[in-house]
Amino acid sequence: MTADRSQNVPTAQGEARIHWHRADRPQRVLALGHGAGAGTATRDLLALAGELPRSGTTVALVEQPWRVAGKKLAPAPKSLDAAWRELWPVLVAEGPPVIAGGRSAGARVACRTAHALGARAVLALAFPLHPPGRPERSRADELLGTGVPTLVVQGANDPFGRPDEFPDGPYDLVGVPHGDHSFAVAKRAPVTPEEAVRVLVDAVTAWLPRVR
Repeated sequence: MTADRSQNVPTAQGEARIHWHRADRPQRVLALGHGAGAGTATRDLLALAGELPRSGTTVALVEQPWRVAGKKLAPAPKSLDAAWRELWPVLVAEGPPVIAGGRSAGARVACRTAHALGARAVLALAFPLHPPGRPERSRADELLGTGVPTLVVQGANDPFGRPDEFPDGPYDLVGVPHGDHSFAVAKRAPVTPEEAVRVLVDAVTAWLPRVR
């Protein structure tokens, strides 16, 4: 999936980069940050960028400065949040309401900053509820504290938190059958990788028009 345009945005943490996938008549902007282990070229982010512009959602895939600089390790959460806050005005300048989102670490950034930035809603893909094997180290407070409409899309076999581990709260939750933290499925699974990603895309597509 090739972006319509890539835009570098200076921040105190270094240059961030926004890959724009624009709708012809945008009703909203969905800004999606990446995780700590990969950039924006993941199956879930690319699938959304490829599909959502057709139904009126401009998708902005956001690369954090550490990825743009070619570093392998993500910085501390406060640095991720700071860069996201600095590039936010560029997203708002597009005009339509902005929904904050991301996968894994990017989802945490969106959750932590949404209310203060005035995001219309939050999309959390593969939210890392806890480190693998450490359910006592819950990050549920970040998810529960967004203060805006929130959708979580989670793989049923995600070691960072299965859907049935999530607490009750003011958010919607959709499980992707047999999906892991990357929404990949095992070869023996009764669903294909394409079907798993389709569940994700369909869930997001159905949720976005309900956000007010």
